Amino acid sequence: MLDDMHAQLVAKLDTTDTIRAAFANHPRHLYIPDMVWPDITGLPLLRTADPDRWACVVYTDGAVTTQANDGGSGPRNEPSSSSSAPQLMADMISAANIEPGMRVLEIGTGSGWNAAILSSLVGPTGHVTTVEIDADMAAHARVRLAGTGVRVVTGTMPSDADVFDAVIATCAVSRVPPEWIARIELGSLIVTPWAADSNWQRTPVAALRKTGPSCVSGPFVSDAMFMHDRTQRVPDGDFPGLGRRPETTGVMPFTSGDLVERGLITRLMLMLPGVRVGVGVRPFNGAIGRIVYLGADDSSWAYLWPDGSITSGGRLSLVDRLRNAYQWLSEAGWPELDAFCLEADPPNKVHRVEVGSLGVWEHTC
Repeated sequence: MLDDMHAQLVAKLDTTDTIRAAFANHPRHLYIPDMVWPDITGLPLLRTADPDRWACVVYTDGAVTTQANDGGSGPRNEPSSSSSAPQLMADMISAANIEPGMRVLEIGTGSGWNAAILSSLVGPTGHVTTVEIDADMAAHARVRLAGTGVRVVTGTMPSDADVFDAVIATCAVSRVPPEWIARIELGSLIVTPWAADSNWQRTPVAALRKTGPSCVSGPFVSDAMFMHDRTQRVPDGDFPGLGRRPETTGVMPFTSGDLVERGLITRLMLMLPGVRVGVGVRPFNGAIGRIVYLGADDSSWAYLWPDGSITSGGRLSLVDRLRNAYQWLSEAGWPELDAFCLEADPPNKVHRVEVGSLGVWEHTC
């Protein structure tokens, strides 16, 4: 049954025949731990307790949480390690232009499944090194990857001086680590999720080419929601505006549903430096409504509601900033995500997002 489920998953992938074949070589169930967290609350699921449900969780189209709360406990099962969504994995591998003979560095081993697929793509003349900060997850992956030729390193970077042809990160960063850039050749690619702050909900994936000794730049290629690199996390902020009365109210020419259903949240977020943008729920007209919220470091906030009304408070006019970003994108014909380009120069603390003729937005990271 599991092999059939894996074959069905592989057949659904929208990717090249070569990448699809690499997925076929490595059934997902051979890499997922026997204990997973299918829900944000409640107990984990043990394979021995319910093998059929475990199989269904493993062969979902989405991500599978393989560790919660950094291996500890808490009121919520906050994902701290996972097996990424298969289609997103395929898209990132494609963006990295992985070919036979390449030396690939993976950041964030997790279950080991992605590294196994990379090993098939680079073949016997290539090599994959994968690093995992969590010792327990690294030990799990080392067992599952036995025989693939993948080197598993516990930590944040290999201690040797190897140079790589590509880097793929399976965790989001705010500051592209200079050591990643130093370990690739000029013109090589780093494919990584990026977010200006670890409080961001969205972490779009950028394909960054090395353009100088410490510089990379390239387009965003996929929308995503990845966990943040543990070395760059900041404490979770309070929900913006929680418990505060609005100081201003108004009506926007769009609703929270418009932004969410049209997939506009990430593009607006990239054009709003210093602003936390996300989707939440709040009481609305006697029910629970989905809102788009904005928050800033000085505690300014705004809520866009399902009927297009907007409430806000604080010193900064986040309403005007949201309205202006929406108008700029609308007048530009709503450029796709790959029209947005990230430029990073980590030693100089520079991370800029450029959108064609619309302008440049500098994010402090």
